[in-house]
Amino acid sequence: MIGLMIMGFGIALMVHADLGGAPWDVLHIGLTNQFGLTVGTWSILMGFVVLTITTVLMKSLPQIGAFLNMIFLGIFIDLFLWIIPAPEFLVLQYVMMIAGIVIIGYGIGVYIAPGCGAGPRDSLMLALQLKTGWKVQHVRVLMEVSVLTVGWLLGGTVFIGTLIFCFGIGSIVGITLPHCKRLFDSIIERGNKDEDFNERPLRTYNHDGIS
Repeated sequence: MIGLMIMGFGIALMVHADLGGAPWDVLHIGLTNQFGLTVGTWSILMGFVVLTITTVLMKSLPQIGAFLNMIFLGIFIDLFLWIIPAPEFLVLQYVMMIAGIVIIGYGIGVYIAPGCGAGPRDSLMLALQLKTGWKVQHVRVLMEVSVLTVGWLLGGTVFIGTLIFCFGIGSIVGITLPHCKRLFDSIIERGNKDEDFNERPLRTYNHDGIS
Protein backbone atom coordinates (compact mmCIF):
# COMPACT_ATOMS: atom_id res chain seq x y z
CA MET A 1 0.00 0.00 0.00
CA ILE A 2 2.86 2.38 0.78
CA GLY A 3 4.41 1.55 -2.58
CA LEU A 4 1.13 2.28 -4.38
CA MET A 5 0.83 5.59 -2.54
CA ILE A 6 4.37 6.58 -3.54
CA MET A 7 3.65 5.62 -7.16
CA GLY A 8 0.43 7.65 -7.13
CA PHE A 9 2.36 10.66 -5.82
CA GLY A 10 4.97 10.36 -8.58
CA ILE A 11 2.35 9.95 -11.31
CA ALA A 12 0.48 13.01 -10.04
CA LEU A 13 3.68 15.06 -10.21
CA MET A 14 4.25 14.00 -13.83
CA VAL A 15 0.64 14.73 -14.81
CA HIS A 16 0.76 18.22 -13.29
CA ALA A 17 4.17 18.86 -14.88
CA ASP A 18 2.42 18.45 -18.26
CA LEU A 19 5.67 17.55 -20.04
CA GLY A 20 4.65 14.06 -21.07
CA GLY A 21 3.70 11.06 -18.99
CA ALA A 22 4.34 7.34 -18.93
CA PRO A 23 2.60 5.47 -21.79
CA TRP A 24 -0.30 4.20 -19.68
CA ASP A 25 -0.75 7.61 -18.08
CA VAL A 26 -0.80 9.20 -21.55
CA LEU A 27 -3.70 6.86 -22.32
CA HIS A 28 -5.52 7.77 -19.09
CA ILE A 29 -5.03 11.50 -19.77
CA GLY A 30 -6.28 11.07 -23.34
CA LEU A 31 -9.39 9.24 -22.13
CA THR A 32 -9.99 12.00 -19.58
CA ASN A 33 -9.70 14.65 -22.31
CA GLN A 34 -12.14 12.84 -24.58
CA PHE A 35 -14.71 11.34 -22.23
CA GLY A 36 -14.37 13.15 -18.89
CA LEU A 37 -13.91 11.41 -15.53
CA THR A 38 -10.60 11.67 -13.70
CA VAL A 39 -7.17 10.28 -14.54
CA GLY A 40 -7.35 8.03 -11.48
CA THR A 41 -10.80 6.74 -12.47
CA TRP A 42 -9.55 5.78 -15.91
CA SER A 43 -6.55 4.09 -14.28
CA ILE A 44 -8.97 1.92 -12.29
CA LEU A 45 -11.23 1.19 -15.28
CA MET A 46 -8.35 0.28 -17.57
CA GLY A 47 -6.84 -1.84 -14.79
CA PHE A 48 -10.13 -3.75 -14.58
CA VAL A 49 -10.14 -4.31 -18.37
CA VAL A 50 -6.53 -5.49 -18.32
CA LEU A 51 -7.10 -7.84 -15.38
CA THR A 52 -10.16 -9.30 -17.10
CA ILE A 53 -8.14 -10.03 -20.25
CA THR A 54 -5.35 -11.56 -18.14
CA THR A 55 -7.82 -13.77 -16.26
CA VAL A 56 -9.32 -15.05 -19.53
CA LEU A 57 -5.89 -15.77 -21.01
CA MET A 58 -4.50 -17.51 -17.94
CA LYS A 59 -7.79 -19.06 -16.75
CA SER A 60 -6.86 -18.10 -13.18
CA LEU A 61 -7.20 -15.08 -10.95
CA PRO A 62 -4.15 -12.80 -10.51
CA GLN A 63 -2.52 -12.33 -7.10
CA ILE A 64 -3.92 -9.87 -4.56
CA GLY A 65 -1.30 -7.26 -5.45
CA ALA A 66 -2.83 -6.84 -8.90
CA PHE A 67 -6.28 -6.08 -7.44
CA LEU A 68 -4.84 -3.65 -4.89
CA ASN A 69 -2.94 -1.92 -7.70
CA MET A 70 -6.07 -1.66 -9.83
CA ILE A 71 -8.14 0.01 -7.10
CA PHE A 72 -5.84 2.00 -4.86
CA LEU A 73 -3.36 3.37 -7.40
CA GLY A 74 -6.19 5.26 -9.12
CA ILE A 75 -7.44 6.56 -5.78
CA PHE A 76 -3.98 7.80 -4.79
CA ILE A 77 -3.45 9.45 -8.20
CA ASP A 78 -6.65 11.48 -7.88
CA LEU A 79 -5.93 12.31 -4.24
CA PHE A 80 -2.51 13.77 -5.01
CA LEU A 81 -3.75 15.52 -8.16
CA TRP A 82 -6.26 17.26 -5.90
CA ILE A 83 -3.71 18.12 -3.19
CA ILE A 84 -0.73 19.17 -5.34
CA PRO A 85 -1.06 22.51 -7.18
CA ALA A 86 -0.08 22.73 -10.84
CA PRO A 87 3.26 24.55 -11.37
CA GLU A 88 3.18 28.07 -12.78
CA PHE A 89 6.76 28.22 -14.09
CA LEU A 90 8.55 26.03 -16.63
CA VAL A 91 11.47 25.31 -14.30
CA LEU A 92 9.03 23.94 -11.71
CA GLN A 93 7.46 21.76 -14.39
CA TYR A 94 10.83 20.16 -15.12
CA VAL A 95 11.56 19.72 -11.41
CA MET A 96 8.20 18.01 -10.89
CA MET A 97 8.73 15.82 -13.96
CA ILE A 98 12.17 14.57 -12.85
CA ALA A 99 11.05 14.16 -9.24
CA GLY A 100 7.97 12.27 -10.42
CA ILE A 101 10.01 9.76 -12.44
CA VAL A 102 12.40 9.08 -9.54
CA ILE A 103 9.54 8.78 -7.04
CA ILE A 104 7.68 6.37 -9.33
CA GLY A 105 10.87 4.28 -9.46
CA TYR A 106 10.99 4.06 -5.67
CA GLY A 107 7.26 3.36 -5.53
CA ILE A 108 7.72 0.43 -7.90
CA GLY A 109 10.55 -0.88 -5.71
CA VAL A 110 8.51 -0.65 -2.51
CA TYR A 111 5.45 -2.15 -4.22
CA ILE A 112 7.28 -5.16 -5.69
CA ALA A 113 9.52 -5.94 -2.68
CA PRO A 114 6.87 -7.77 -0.57
CA GLY A 115 6.13 -10.16 -3.47
CA CYS A 116 2.34 -9.73 -3.39
CA GLY A 117 2.00 -9.97 -7.17
CA ALA A 118 2.53 -7.86 -10.26
CA GLY A 119 0.22 -5.02 -11.25
CA PRO A 120 -2.49 -5.46 -13.92
CA ARG A 121 -0.27 -4.29 -16.80
CA ASP A 122 2.66 -6.48 -15.80
CA SER A 123 0.31 -9.43 -15.28
CA LEU A 124 -0.98 -9.00 -18.84
CA MET A 125 2.59 -8.74 -20.12
CA LEU A 126 3.52 -12.05 -18.48
CA ALA A 127 0.32 -13.69 -19.76
CA LEU A 128 1.01 -12.58 -23.34
CA GLN A 129 4.61 -13.74 -23.04
CA LEU A 130 3.47 -17.22 -22.00
CA LYS A 131 0.83 -17.42 -24.74
CA THR A 132 2.96 -16.08 -27.60
CA GLY A 133 6.36 -17.40 -26.59
CA TRP A 134 7.90 -13.99 -27.35
CA LYS A 135 10.59 -12.48 -25.18
CA VAL A 136 9.34 -10.33 -22.31
CA GLN A 137 11.04 -7.20 -23.65
CA HIS A 138 9.35 -7.61 -27.05
CA VAL A 139 5.92 -8.04 -25.48
CA ARG A 140 6.54 -5.03 -23.24
CA VAL A 141 7.63 -2.83 -26.13
CA LEU A 142 4.57 -3.82 -28.17
CA MET A 143 2.24 -3.04 -25.27
CA GLU A 144 3.86 0.30 -24.45
CA VAL A 145 3.96 1.48 -28.07
CA SER A 146 0.33 0.46 -28.65
CA VAL A 147 -0.91 2.16 -25.49
CA LEU A 148 1.18 5.28 -26.14
CA THR A 149 -0.12 5.57 -29.71
CA VAL A 150 -3.76 5.27 -28.65
CA GLY A 151 -3.22 7.76 -25.83
CA TRP A 152 -1.56 10.25 -28.18
CA LEU A 153 -4.40 9.94 -30.70
CA LEU A 154 -6.86 10.65 -27.87
CA GLY A 155 -4.99 13.83 -26.95
CA GLY A 156 -2.72 12.59 -24.18
CA THR A 157 0.45 14.56 -23.50
CA VAL A 158 3.51 13.07 -25.21
CA PHE A 159 6.70 15.08 -24.77
CA ILE A 160 10.18 14.91 -23.26
CA GLY A 161 8.90 13.42 -20.02
CA THR A 162 7.58 10.43 -21.95
CA LEU A 163 10.99 9.78 -23.52
CA ILE A 164 12.87 10.19 -20.23
CA PHE A 165 10.45 7.84 -18.49
CA CYS A 166 10.59 5.15 -21.18
CA PHE A 167 14.39 5.14 -21.39
CA GLY A 168 15.15 5.89 -17.74
CA ILE A 169 12.63 4.07 -15.56
CA GLY A 170 14.33 0.70 -16.09
CA SER A 171 17.66 1.99 -14.80
CA ILE A 172 15.99 3.72 -11.84
CA VAL A 173 14.09 0.58 -10.83
CA GLY A 174 17.32 -1.39 -11.24
CA ILE A 175 18.69 0.73 -8.40
CA THR A 176 15.59 1.13 -6.23
CA LEU A 177 14.30 -2.46 -6.34
CA PRO A 178 17.38 -4.14 -4.76
CA HIS A 179 17.54 -1.37 -2.15
CA CYS A 180 13.85 -1.75 -1.27
CA LYS A 181 14.15 -5.54 -1.29
CA ARG A 182 17.04 -5.45 1.19
CA LEU A 183 15.12 -3.02 3.39
CA PHE A 184 11.99 -5.17 3.31
CA ASP A 185 13.93 -8.36 4.06
CA SER A 186 15.70 -6.69 7.01
CA ILE A 187 12.35 -5.56 8.45
CA ILE A 188 10.92 -9.09 8.13
CA GLU A 189 14.06 -10.65 9.64
CA ARG A 190 14.01 -8.22 12.58
CA GLY A 191 10.32 -8.93 13.12
CA ASN A 192 10.92 -12.68 13.17
CA LYS A 193 13.69 -12.29 15.74
CA ASP A 194 11.48 -10.16 17.98
CA GLU A 195 8.76 -12.82 17.83
CA ASP A 196 11.09 -15.80 18.36
CA PHE A 197 12.36 -16.04 21.95
CA ASN A 198 15.24 -18.25 20.87
CA GLU A 199 16.52 -15.72 18.32
CA ARG A 200 15.83 -12.30 19.77
CA PRO A 201 18.25 -10.58 22.15
CA LEU A 202 17.38 -10.81 25.85
CA ARG A 203 16.37 -7.57 27.54
CA THR A 204 16.51 -6.78 31.23
CA TYR A 205 12.84 -5.82 31.26
CA ASN A 206 11.63 -9.09 29.71
CA HIS A 207 9.22 -10.94 32.01
CA ASP A 208 6.53 -13.58 31.71
CA GLY A 209 4.03 -11.90 33.99
CA ILE A 210 4.94 -14.09 36.98
CA SER A 211 6.43 -12.31 40.00
